Amino acid sequence: MSLYVIVGAGATGSSAARLLAEAGEQIRLVTRRGGGPAHERIERVAVDAVDTVRLIEAARGAAALFNCAMPAYDRWPAEFPPLAASLLAAAESGGADYVMLGNTYGYGPVDGPVTEDLPMAPTSVKGRVRARMWQDALAAHEEGRVRVTEIRAADYLGAGAYSPFTLMVGAQVLAGSPVAYPGDLDAPHSWTYTGDAARTLIAAARNEESWGRAWHVPSTSHAPVRELAARMALAAAAPGPELGHLTRAELEEIGRTDSVMAEFPEMLYLYDRPNLLDASLTASVLGIAPTPIDAVLGEMAAEHARSTA
Repeated sequence: MSLYVIVGAGATGSSAARLLAEAGEQIRLVTRRGGGPAHERIERVAVDAVDTVRLIEAARGAAALFNCAMPAYDRWPAEFPPLAASLLAAAESGGADYVMLGNTYGYGPVDGPVTEDLPMAPTSVKGRVRARMWQDALAAHEEGRVRVTEIRAADYLGAGAYSPFTLMVGAQVLAGSPVAYPGDLDAPHSWTYTGDAARTLIAAARNEESWGRAWHVPSTSHAPVRELAARMALAAAAPGPELGHLTRAELEEIGRTDSVMAEFPEMLYLYDRPNLLDASLTASVLGIAPTPIDAVLGEMAAEHARSTA
């Protein structure tokens, strides 16, 4: 039995904690309020991860430290860098392997499939934040201070998932309301199931080939938004979705009074064209296969049904 420390109890961090606990490992789940799933092998600890001294103590004895934490979407530039620096310092101090949960923002716009060997070329504020976090961690790895790997996901699906789809499409489809989506409804798009992201994090932490590089989570689907919305409605026995296009100007207008929505315009390049994540290397080396999309949509429909019962 090993000790794994997970910082962040969102959908992916909580899933990773449960999977490891069910496999017989000891988990210390760190959040600001001490939340997360209840399990006899999950110790929930209330620590602000920006407090490096306290985080070093919380991570003491860990075989691996997982960074599954994320500040509010509209506070990344101010809050992500000190959070990432604290986690990197804690891993280095305690000799733990460092496993980061990331995304594809650092690549910037890409024509064709997105592969892990592409350079960091961000064009957005949030992309530059993500790229710098990885570059700082990779530098520590190359200097021999700590072993580092990053797991990169596409837009999330699953119970409790947070993404433009869940915010602007999924919730409306499940409620039987019209959808206004700020992207190409018919462009192929990669979708990550939070449970698959958790399994990839764990597989990378246990594989000697994973260190010093990034890995993509195998996608549960590459369906366009229009198709995905229709399949979600079917899974939930909801009315067929009414889909419309939200223009950039309309999105920016919403952002005048909604600080989170104000963050989406710079990321529209991910949604106005095909956006496909290549995870063939993860499948072949780490042995991760994606969860079928209908099972994921069924999980989301069941969560909605419970919340409205």
